[in-house]
Amino acid sequence: MPPASTTPPPATADHPPVDHLRFHRPHAHLAPTFGNDRFALRAEAFARFFGTPVFLFGQTLVVAIWIGINAAGLTRFDAYPFILLNLAFSLQAAYAAPLILLAQTRQAARDKAHAEADAQHREALAVANEQRLAIAAQNAAQLMALLEQNTRLTTLTKQLTERIETLTVEMHAEFMRKGDKP
Repeated sequence: MPPASTTPPPATADHPPVDHLRFHRPHAHLAPTFGNDRFALRAEAFARFFGTPVFLFGQTLVVAIWIGINAAGLTRFDAYPFILLNLAFSLQAAYAAPLILLAQTRQAARDKAHAEADAQHREALAVANEQRLAIAAQNAAQLMALLEQNTRLTTLTKQLTERIETLTVEMHAEFMRKGDKP
């Protein structure tokens, strides 16, 4: 048995060449909706940071220190109703909400692009599967034709063998009747 070839089969009209590196190339359809500019990337990174434990722990620590310093009377830059702290939270919320929406929109666009690419991949797999099924059906039909031809040849061979045996027996009988020795 010859060793298996490591080179792909040559391209034909029925079988185009296979691009084995297609999954490693960047996809143009996966580009961000709002571009790759510095602001969009920073805004998305900042919005992603809002949901991390580091941010939540840091904010909690800053608020606790803020309230502790002002409640203990160490300083009086924000008295008891903590209006400055409330203003800081409002400012943070005013910027956080649009940045979070921007990040969600960008993620939705990426999800849509991935879903479209996945659908195209599934469609390509379905087409390839149909082609393989058609080839398998063609191979099965050829195999059945070969088996039928083989059966006919086997039957013909059997008939010819039987005819030869009959003729051989008749010749021996004729030789024996005439008295000749074979």
